[in-house]
Amino acid sequence: MSVNRLCTILVDGWRRLEWLILPPRCVLCQAPGALGDLCADCAREWPRNDAYCARCAIPLAQPAALCGECLRRAPPWDRAWSPFRYAWPLDRLETRFKFHGDLAAGRVLAEAWLREPCPVDLPQQLLPVPLHRSRLRKRGYNQALELARPLSRALGIDLLPRGLQRLRATPPQSELDGKARRANVRGAFRLAAGLNLAEHVAIVDDVMTTGATLAECARLLKRAGVQRVEVWALARASHH
Repeated sequence: MSVNRLCTILVDGWRRLEWLILPPRCVLCQAPGALGDLCADCAREWPRNDAYCARCAIPLAQPAALCGECLRRAPPWDRAWSPFRYAWPLDRLETRFKFHGDLAAGRVLAEAWLREPCPVDLPQQLLPVPLHRSRLRKRGYNQALELARPLSRALGIDLLPRGLQRLRATPPQSELDGKARRANVRGAFRLAAGLNLAEHVAIVDDVMTTGATLAECARLLKRAGVQRVEVWALARASHH
C-alpha cells in the first residue's frame, strides 16, 4: 500500500471518528446538522430568490426582465444576481456574521451561495464593496470580501480585493432611508490607482436593499470605461 493511500485512509477514519464524537450541529438551532452546518428543517426554510427582476434582483411574484421601479428609473448596472431573499433564517446568520464576528455563520452563507446556479455569462473580475479603514479595524474583516473570495476560487474569476476603496467613513446604511442612503454614499468611493479593469466586472456585496451603495460603485466603474457592470449580492431585500 502506498504512503498516499495510507494517509487518505487514516484521514478519512479520523474524520468519521470526529463526526461520531462531535457530530455537526446546526448553527441556527443546534439540532444535528444533517447538511453540514444546517439541520434539515432550517435548510428547508432557506429563502431562495426564485422569481425576481433581472435588472435589480428584487423578489417578484413572477420572473421579469424589468420590475416597475426599473422601468421608471433603471439602475446604473447591467444585471443583478442575488440568489436569496433577505429573510429568515438567512437574515439571522447575516446579522451574526456582519455585526457579531461570527465567521462560522459567514461560512454557512458562502457555502449556500456556492450551491446556487450561477450566471452562464460570468464576469472577468470581482470587486467587493469596501469598508472604510476605521470600520475594518473595528470589525476585523470585510464581509463582502469574505463572500467574494470563495466565489472567485470556485468560479475561476479574478478577484480585485482592493480595487474599490472607500474614501470616508459613512453612517451605516441600515440606519437611513432610501434618499439618505443615496446622499450618504455619494462620492464615498474611488478606484485604486493603476487598476487594470476588464470589460465585464461584478461588484460583490452581502445584502442589497435600496442598491444605493452598489449604484455609486457601478457609476464609478462605468465612468472608468467598464462596458458591463453587474452587481452580485448574497441576499436581496423585498423593497427598494
